[in-house]
Amino acid sequence: MRMADTYVRHVELLGFEKRFYPSQHYVYMILVKWSDQSEKLIYRRYPEIHIFHKTLKEMFPIEAGDIDAKDRIIPSLPAPKWLDSQRTTETRQGTLAEYCRSLLNLPPKISRCQLVRSFFKVRPEDETPPAPHPFKRNETYVMTRDRVRTTTSEITGPVMLDSYRVIANYSKSSKYELNLKAGDLVDIVEKSPNGWWFCQHETQRGWAPAAYLEPLDGPDESEEPEPNYAGELYKTTKAYKAVEDDELTLEVGETIEVIHKLLDGWWVVRKGEETGYYPSMFLCRTGQKKEVEAEKAVVRRETPPPRRSTIRNAQSIHTKGRQRISQDTYRRQSRRFLQQRGRLPSQPRKNSRAALAEKNGDTAPSKDEGKKTPVIPPRPSQELIMERCTENTRKRISIHAN
Repeated sequence: MRMADTYVRHVELLGFEKRFYPSQHYVYMILVKWSDQSEKLIYRRYPEIHIFHKTLKEMFPIEAGDIDAKDRIIPSLPAPKWLDSQRTTETRQGTLAEYCRSLLNLPPKISRCQLVRSFFKVRPEDETPPAPHPFKRNETYVMTRDRVRTTTSEITGPVMLDSYRVIANYSKSSKYELNLKAGDLVDIVEKSPNGWWFCQHETQRGWAPAAYLEPLDGPDESEEPEPNYAGELYKTTKAYKAVEDDELTLEVGETIEVIHKLLDGWWVVRKGEETGYYPSMFLCRTGQKKEVEAEKAVVRRETPPPRRSTIRNAQSIHTKGRQRISQDTYRRQSRRFLQQRGRLPSQPRKNSRAALAEKNGDTAPSKDEGKKTPVIPPRPSQELIMERCTENTRKRISIHAN
């Protein structure tokens, strides 16, 4: 294999689709991430996955254990049933997800061979699925994030994809994105924390900025967490220069605290006493090694998604707008939290008299300052305290000292 050839870096089983054309069948939805940072959603039926598995074993008989069983490193995969049902398709997800994960952990001569690359390569029918059934719509089921992949009994049931509405026209900037029009309804396949969501619109699939999408039942995101003023430590992986007044400018390698993770990919971060928005795609978690390794699976794009505040002619169906916390509120609450934890000295408010006097350079004493503040006397010595306290107190102190 030439070094210039791209290889499969990560495979994630998203769920499956129940299709009705030309006849009822099931296909698995697989998100493939390549070494060149590109991503593609492919669809494969289980029988063809098993044929691929058998061909791989024939190519590598030693690693398949055909010569000596103890040499086997290629994972096993059960044969397909004579007739697939929705239940078998669903319960097989755990086994298939584990197989894909084990496959990519094999030595490069297997995991990066031509057969593997060809199987996971996008096909024309992946980008343009067959014509839909005239009366029935394809049904899509996704696996939840907290699924357990080891045993089929622990696999969670499928959930229908969430539908969102597009609030403004969006023209894609790469071939991996979608062109959207205001009023379009899209199904969300994956919500990436970097603010780019993988969507399906009719027969087209691709990435779209979360800021251009709104839930149907209300303007606010039910999945969006509350601010965490304790903060989580992150490092910047790429420099960013603020474009809006409420953003922060940071260089590569700076350590900051994330205090609010927003679904549109623009997180509120704290640097010292300052807070502001920063693209989450340019941040990497610090701390435990396993957390750092997990961040590597996130695809790093060149440009962050647009923000909701920069969208012109947004057309929402909700009369009440999305609730947003201002940066002034973030800073005020953040400062209060830090002062309560002793991480920040208490200082006069910006609009206080002392702060205004200092700002204006006014050092002349005011009328109120004519009244001298009493000087706090020094703490008396231990001998003086013992001399002035009562006999009963002296007895108690001597008991504790013994």
